[in-house]
Amino acid sequence: MPPSISAFQAAYIGIEVLIALVSVPGNVLVIWAVKVNQALRDATFCFIVSLAVADVAVGALVIPLAILINIGPQTYFHTCLMVACPVLILTQSSILALLAIAVDRYLRVKIPLRYKTVVTPRRAVVAIVGCWILSFVVGLTPMFGWNNLSAVERAWVANGSAGEPVIKCQFEKVISMEYMVYFNFFVWVLPPLLLMVFIYLEVFYLIRKQLNRKVSASSGDPQKYYGKELKIAKSLALILFLFALSWLPLHILNCITLFCPSCHKPRLLMYIAIFLTHGNSAMNPIVYAFRIQKFRVTFLKIWNDHFRCQPAPPIDEDPPEERPDD
Repeated sequence: MPPSISAFQAAYIGIEVLIALVSVPGNVLVIWAVKVNQALRDATFCFIVSLAVADVAVGALVIPLAILINIGPQTYFHTCLMVACPVLILTQSSILALLAIAVDRYLRVKIPLRYKTVVTPRRAVVAIVGCWILSFVVGLTPMFGWNNLSAVERAWVANGSAGEPVIKCQFEKVISMEYMVYFNFFVWVLPPLLLMVFIYLEVFYLIRKQLNRKVSASSGDPQKYYGKELKIAKSLALILFLFALSWLPLHILNCITLFCPSCHKPRLLMYIAIFLTHGNSAMNPIVYAFRIQKFRVTFLKIWNDHFRCQPAPPIDEDPPEERPDD
């Protein structure tokens, strides 16, 4: 018989489904917008598409698997491990996409005249592919042996059982907290987040330095360029802030689990931390819509053309105040 579902679990499943219903269409809309608007085809928006793909996968794959783990079916150990790993892959992909975006914005303000020769479409694609390959390596590391199989096998044998252990599938039962804290958090989450903070601080410093220069009337274009860069950098820094705000609580709870096994972690607190991590995938399209004009205009055109059946005027694909080469 399938495991029974409590009222608490039913509420959890309802919230997760709601997050997925916001995340998947919102991030599909981001990908759609980049496809239809030529002005959204530079390297930054390619990395944003990579981030959106990861967020679509969170809503379409990770949330259903999280609901499955929450119900706690009886499965073989490695089956449960396969269910737990996708979230690790997609989290790492999101972090690396955010890092690539930060580096891209830094190069735009550090070497504006040489930017297009340094950051070519080919190199952007190579960077995206590299980020995804690295994400799979990091996220699948538990499948290569860094997991809780030995401890589970000892308990399985102690009970007089043989063969591959059958367990109640739960994340912490198969994923090693040493892996989550020492490798995942201390190596692949925290250092990139800190590096991105320093990169954006440097970006804001360089932009402010340029905007504060006394320029002649004939130097309006650089002022316009750096003004536009400042606006976009603020929006992307907000994306980074929301990501950190969403993911750090769960990693802090993982540290408590590892370093203080006897410490009590309220069940509700764990659920809130999980909701934050999944909900982060639904936040980014909202930020794009409110903060980046190119996305906002394109979203409205898609809505009018395909959902209201009222074709909108052609997109001004490169508004003067946001023209990349200004």
